[in-house]
Amino acid sequence: MFPRSAKIFSFLVLLFCSLLSSSALAQERASIGEYRSRNFLLRTDLDKEESAELLNRLETMLDLISRYWGKKNAGLIEIYVFENTANWSSDTIPPQAWDSVTSGGGLTMTQKRTIGRAWQAKAIVYAIADRGTPQHEAVHAYCAQAFGSTGPVWYSEGMAEVGKYWQDPKDKSVTCDPYVIEYLKSVERKPLKEIVDLNQFTGDSWQNYSWRWTLCHLLGFNENYSQRFKPLGLALMTEVPNVTFWTVYGSMAKEIEFEHKLFVENLCVGYRVDLCSWDWKTKFTPARGSRTVSSKIEASEGWQASRLEVEDGQTYSVSTTGEWTIEADGEQLTAAGDDEGYGRLIGVLFNDYELSEPFDLGSEETFTARGDGQLYVRCQDDWGQLADNEGSISLRLQLMRSE
Repeated sequence: MFPRSAKIFSFLVLLFCSLLSSSALAQERASIGEYRSRNFLLRTDLDKEESAELLNRLETMLDLISRYWGKKNAGLIEIYVFENTANWSSDTIPPQAWDSVTSGGGLTMTQKRTIGRAWQAKAIVYAIADRGTPQHEAVHAYCAQAFGSTGPVWYSEGMAEVGKYWQDPKDKSVTCDPYVIEYLKSVERKPLKEIVDLNQFTGDSWQNYSWRWTLCHLLGFNENYSQRFKPLGLALMTEVPNVTFWTVYGSMAKEIEFEHKLFVENLCVGYRVDLCSWDWKTKFTPARGSRTVSSKIEASEGWQASRLEVEDGQTYSVSTTGEWTIEADGEQLTAAGDDEGYGRLIGVLFNDYELSEPFDLGSEETFTARGDGQLYVRCQDDWGQLADNEGSISLRLQLMRSE
């Protein structure tokens, strides 16, 4: 038996420990704030200013994607954002979501109820508080609530990455993280059939997310494919039977594969796939006799059709008129470019979905073709800085007569 004084002491110790525990729990609850905006209910351990900034980013992104898909957000999106998981009790978070955020990611959990043809979906987001994961997961939540599903993995994750990076409705440029670009350009390119393979699962890796982003960004902004892409996405998310990537784009697969390769090879911040859309429509013709092949070449675009189909070993004369600039309010340049070669007219040969090495045209009066193919040309400038270029030159090409 303990003496009475010992019992009292033990009781006081237990009481003190209990008070400390209650105080700690109160502090934990106090560290989790709740904030509202028009479309989001945010619970987070971020401070008030950081929470306001995050909600502003989320609302901006939601406005962009809802306008893109043509449907308003279908209900308040609940989102839990974790700056420090030590501030949270795992007992209050679904185990699968807890596993995702503690491993540095996020998860969107959706419940869908169907009555006849009517349905209603409720999505809840759990995300780590980095610069992109809350936006990525919020795209999933919007799609699930607005359309009933997010589509197959390649589309779902690819478009969530597009939404994560999108900041301005008028800006079609690449804005992804530099480490993503470094990765994509350092490994072998994934072919289309692997990117759109239906036997994939969400949450596999950020590397796979990056490849899905490249395809969705290309199809969404490239002028050759964008008109089909939005209807395809809506059909995938609303689960229209027998609609797949291949039923919509199968006839264009070679062209998409080529442009996807070109996109990844030249990928950089600021790259504009709309300005670099490949010209598949212009007809090319070989030069015969004294016939001149003419074209107008814009400074702000990527490779453009010269209309000339060249023959290996043949020599052609090059004539240009006009000027262009390669920066806002920049110096007017001819096709010869500046002292460093920027602004110079360069060419490349396209043959059976392959490109030759680029070669100089602007400083030459003639060039001899090193292979058969269609001649494409452009103004030499960094791929991520074409948008501020202005002006054009007129190009005339003619077969040189043998002496």
